[in-house]
Parts: sequence; C-alpha cells; structure tokens
Amino acid sequence: MSTVTRDEIDQTVAGETVTSRFVKTVTENPDRVALRWRSDDGWGEWTWQEYADRACRIAGGLRSLGLEPGGRVLLMMRNRPEFHVIDTAVLLCGGTAISVYNSSAPEQVEYLAKHCEASIAVVEDAEFLERFLKVQDHVPSLGRLVVIDDPDGQAADNVVPFAELESADPVDLAEAAAIAKPEDLVTMIYTSGTTGPPKGVMLSHYNVVFTAEGYLRLIDRDPVGLRAISYLPMAHIAERMSSHYLGLLGGLEVTTCPDTGQLSKYLTEVRPQTFFGVPRIWEKLHAGVNAALSGDEEKAKQFNDAVEAAKPIAAARSVGEVSEEQEKTWAFLDDAAFKLVREQLGLDQAQMAVSGAAPIQAEVLEWFRAIGVPLSEIYGMSESTGPITWDPERVKIGTVGRAFPGCEVKLLDDGEVVCRGGNVFIGYLNDEEKTSEALDADGWLHTGDIGELDDEGYLRIVDRKKELIITAGGKNISPANIEAALKSFPLIGQAAVIGDKRPFISALLVLDPEGAPAWAKQHGISSTSLADLAENDEVLAEIDRNVKEANQQFNSVEQVKKFTVLGEEWLPDSDEMTPTMKLKRRGINEKYADEIEALYSR
Repeated sequence: MSTVTRDEIDQTVAGETVTSRFVKTVTENPDRVALRWRSDDGWGEWTWQEYADRACRIAGGLRSLGLEPGGRVLLMMRNRPEFHVIDTAVLLCGGTAISVYNSSAPEQVEYLAKHCEASIAVVEDAEFLERFLKVQDHVPSLGRLVVIDDPDGQAADNVVPFAELESADPVDLAEAAAIAKPEDLVTMIYTSGTTGPPKGVMLSHYNVVFTAEGYLRLIDRDPVGLRAISYLPMAHIAERMSSHYLGLLGGLEVTTCPDTGQLSKYLTEVRPQTFFGVPRIWEKLHAGVNAALSGDEEKAKQFNDAVEAAKPIAAARSVGEVSEEQEKTWAFLDDAAFKLVREQLGLDQAQMAVSGAAPIQAEVLEWFRAIGVPLSEIYGMSESTGPITWDPERVKIGTVGRAFPGCEVKLLDDGEVVCRGGNVFIGYLNDEEKTSEALDADGWLHTGDIGELDDEGYLRIVDRKKELIITAGGKNISPANIEAALKSFPLIGQAAVIGDKRPFISALLVLDPEGAPAWAKQHGISSTSLADLAENDEVLAEIDRNVKEANQQFNSVEQVKKFTVLGEEWLPDSDEMTPTMKLKRRGINEKYADEIEALYSR
C-alpha cells in the first residue's frame, strides 16, 4: 500500500509545471523516440528533441496569431502526433489547450468556444473546420482557425494553414517553459452531466504534475521509453493523462492510433509495455479469444481448464504469497497455452495493463490476470485529474485498489466516496454553485459514488449514485452491477438495464459480434448475421437461460423480468455510447423508446 503523503509529493514537485518537466524530459532524452505514427510509407517517428523543436516553432506561430499567457485554444483532431506538439506549443505560450470531442455538433462547438472564451481553434481537416465556420459569427472571442490538413486551400479570411505555424520563428524553449506557473490552467475537461450543459473541469499545472508524480511513485520503474498507444479521445481525462501528460513527464514512447477500429492491429505491431483500456476494449479482446477457441470444443475446454487452474495462482501472486509449486504449475500452463494468446493479442510485453473510466466485469479482470496480463482497475474522475484509487501490483478482484499516492480517501456516513489531495481540481469554470456542490470547505471532492472500504483500505464501488434506477415501487437499484452480470455470457456483448420509474427491471441486450456468430456456428446455425441471430429461436432460448442464471445473483426486485435482443452492435461515439464506450443512457432511452414501451405493455 502506498504510504506517500501529499506533503512528500508537494516537496518533490514544488514550483514545477508541465512545461518545466517537459524541458527536463527533452534535456535528458534528446535522441530517444517520443512519438510514432503509421504513414503511407510505413512508420514515422520524432525524437524528444524533434518534438521540442516543432513545439517551439508552433508556439512562435501561435504567438503571431495573438496567443498570450492565459489564452485558450480549442483542439479538434484524431489521435495523431500533431496533437501532442500543438498542445505542448500552447503551453509554451502560457496558454490552455482544451480538446473537443470529434463527434461534437456545431451547437456543442459553439457552447464550448463561448464558455471557455477560446481565441484560436486548431482542427484536423475541412470536415471539422466546417463545424467552426458555421458558428464563428456567434463566438466573438474566436479570432483564428488553424487547419492541419488543408487540401482545398484557405476557406475563409480567418483560416490559417498549419504549415504557417510550422514555419514560424521558434520560441526559446527554456524561456517559454518558464512562462506558466503551477497554479495556471493546463487544460479543461468538459464533462457531460445527465442534466444541463457540460461543466468545464479546471485542472492546473500543479494538478497534472502532482498526479504524474503519484503515478511514477506507484509504478516504481523507469518510465522512459515505455511503449504506449494513444487511441482514446484526448477530450477525456484518461487518454490525456495516460499518454499525453505521462508521455511528457515520464518520457514514454507514444504511438498514435487515429481509429479505434484499428487498435488490435496496433497492439500486435507496437506490443505496448503500458496500456490503458476502457472496459469495452478488454471485453472485446476477451470475447475475441473465446470466439477463436469455440471452433474446437476440446481445445476450448483445455484452455478454459487452464485458466481456472491459473486463477488462484494469479491471486496468490498479486499478494506475494505464491508457492514454488504454484509457480511451476503456472509456468507449465503459460508455455502450453497462455504465452501464445498474449502474443496474438499483442500484450505479451505489457508490464502494466489498466482498465478504467467505467466498471469492468470481475470475471474479465480475473481472466486476463490468469493468462499473465497484469490487468488492474483504476477508479477516478475528471475532477481528480484521473485517479483516486489504484493498485497496479497487489490487486484484489472486485475492488478498485487503495488510495492513490498523496490522495486521502474516506467514506461519508451515507457511504459516499470522497477524496482530498493535490490531484483534486480547482473548480468548474464560471460555475461557483456546481463547484461548491462538488468541493466542500475542507477540500474534499464528493464523487457521488457509494463505496465500501475493507480493513486494508481497498475500495469497492457498491453503487453509482448518479446512475441509480429508482423503480415505481421506490427501490434503488444499481444498473451497472446487473449489466456486468449479463455481459458475462458469450452471447451478450452489451446490456442496458431499464427500470427508472417502472414497475420492474427490464433490459436491452446486444449480441456480441464475436461471441454470437461463434456460438451459432458451434450449434449448427447457418446464419452468422447479428440481425438474423437476434431473431433466432435457439439464440433467444439460450439468452433466456443466461438471463435467468444472472438473475440468481440478485434479489427479486433487482432481477430482469423481460428483455429485448438487438442485432446491431453499439459503437463508440454513437447514440448509445460515448467516445470512451460508456453507455449513453438518455440516448438509449430515446432511441429505443418503442422497444422499451413494448417491454412494459405486453
């Protein structure tokens, strides 16, 4: 358990900023690779010195556009190397870089640009530029738009080709890095609430440096050169912290993946040493292995038996209580089965594997640890600069670890999880009321989640207060727990539990795109289309059995009484899911209103 106090970390990071730490990384590792990306000609890369040189030129270009200390710049682009150097260039001007989700509609772009009073926006291409051009007349502060890929030339008088910024006279790195102060804003993360417009979570240089230092203390290894993949939206704290800021401060080698659909390919080619994934990513990798094994019943049984034999060994390993005999058994199982699977997944060199941003099924976490992937679960939120609890090594399945270094965690009388530390945000931009609701007078951040702490300080999240279903009978029910149980079956890829103000609990179930066709083939069903399988009597009968089995884990009022099976996968950044693959409950309720009503009318 980490015993590092806030005072200890404060002493280490006193006076430091993201930019001062960037200079340190560049100075100590000028010729090491900082950023990699796939191009038409193969792989491209920039060293830390090349990264710094580009950032200094772009900073000079931004200054020529009028960016001053305290100015704010919106960034809208996919995961590509330019994001990192542009974001850093903004910081070298003393500014604040704020990412916009690529799915944002013009109205959402307008709200964010107005709310943060951005003076410049940098966008990837003409498609993203168009959304800004549509609303620029309604955003007086927004003076210049910079477009990276500009095949058609300048679209408007205030649009600047990115090449102009790249060709500017560079700023002096040391002088530019000294502009920002620890208390200055480094970024804002816009969080979408269940009601009202998104809130701007203000994070300072101190918040980020403090949190990064906590990570480095906890992983207890030299981070320089560790291979990572950047693929989630930079508008989300998880990606921004795990690849961008930790890259800058820890010297990671970051490969950018612009399309989540290509992640499996990137995993096998990059073979990351540190990898962060949201639960849906881990679920899909797990389902893919099971689907591949399903074609050979005997082989699948042998592998599953090996996993079951390895689970207690993995549990013993995580607490340092593994015997010599257990190590020999696991080494045999690894040679016979697990090693090849890790290689096929691209996770054979992973030293750290992390799941976060939403709850992961305990069975999936346990499975990965059994086959030798050191998967752990992190818990936190944008308002805590990411982490609140995490144990990368000593993992207790079903918990989200112990307090992050320098962060105090406790439970209030009603069980709500609160935390306090240098990772806790400054407040919400232009919203004192919401800030005072989240931060009390003593500096405790109220998470809105209900938890339990065991005698070792491990936190278990019991309920997500913000997602609780209150049935017509007044019962409070956590949908996440029921959904996790439903998704533990190979046929069910995604689940949304319904029941708010309803007489009973129902569910929308989405067939797993890997597991369902594999199950169908195994049972002699000719069609493997999800739409056909969603109407197949054998499939529906099996899912009915699955739901009844899942129901056994819950009391009567929590059990799923009716369900509808859907034959179209819910994709990231859609009506049903956020870009980081969390359920959009409001969107699901609206899109499937007819299907939901049918569940309660028959």
